[in-house]
Amino acid sequence: MFSMADIKDLILTVVSPLVSHPDELTIDVVETEEFLEYQLSVHPDDVGRVIGKKGRVAKAIRTIVYSVRVLGPKRVRLTIANS
Repeated sequence: MFSMADIKDLILTVVSPLVSHPDELTIDVVETEEFLEYQLSVHPDDVGRVIGKKGRVAKAIRTIVYSVRVLGPKRVRLTIANS
């Protein structure tokens, strides 16, 4: 089982090689009753790279993140936004 920090590291490991501006890559965690929501912010030039054609890259990233089992009953959600 993974903690919040482990999932954050996983997202950074997957997304960092995809972007041109890794220094502007940030992840904020918002905890709600049902979810641990990871809000990924990237440089505006990198949004297309992270989302991919027809959202395929974003879907693949979400599949990896959602497949990880987290401690506790909450589910994981990943949102992607530009800075």
